[in-house]
Amino acid sequence: MQNTQTIRATLFAFAALALVLAQEEPTKAPVEIVKQDSEVDVNGYNFEFETSDGTSRQEQGDYKNDTEQQGLSVKGSYRYIAPDGQHIQVTYVADKNGYQPIEEKATESSQS
Repeated sequence: MQNTQTIRATLFAFAALALVLAQEEPTKAPVEIVKQDSEVDVNGYNFEFETSDGTSRQEQGDYKNDTEQQGLSVKGSYRYIAPDGQHIQVTYVADKNGYQPIEEKATESSQS
């Protein structure tokens, strides 16, 4: 009798586990590029893009060849919505002093 109950409990546990594993996650819509632009020349570059999920990036690089700096001076920003719903935006400069990011977090209500 106890053996039958153990078998039933085991079968029930396996059936419940199979049911949980068989459930599919909701399908997310594919992310599409809604804006994309770029320009490159001998003095530098710039580009920007934006996707349908709210992610975007913009960057500009200028070639510097003066007494202060030789090489690229880059500035830009990117933004995205984190999995917890926070809107994240990072603005940065990368030059002779290295990569210098400034991160900003905002709630959805403060984004307009």
